[in-house]
Amino acid sequence: MQRSKWIWLVWVVVALCYLVPYTILRDVHAWYGSFLFWSLAGVLVIAINLYITKDFEGR
Repeated sequence: MQRSKWIWLVWVVVALCYLVPYTILRDVHAWYGSFLFWSLAGVLVIAINLYITKDFEGR
């Protein structure tokens, strides 16, 4: 059941990837505003996925 909480966190990060650039970063006219946010969000999602799958066993 604890794994599902982490999966929901991934969905929250994905939702923020849509919301933040079009709300908070709306007035940033340089390309690196959204790009930096999306890069950090991508690294966060990868880290969460590594944590979620660390106990998986190969068969």
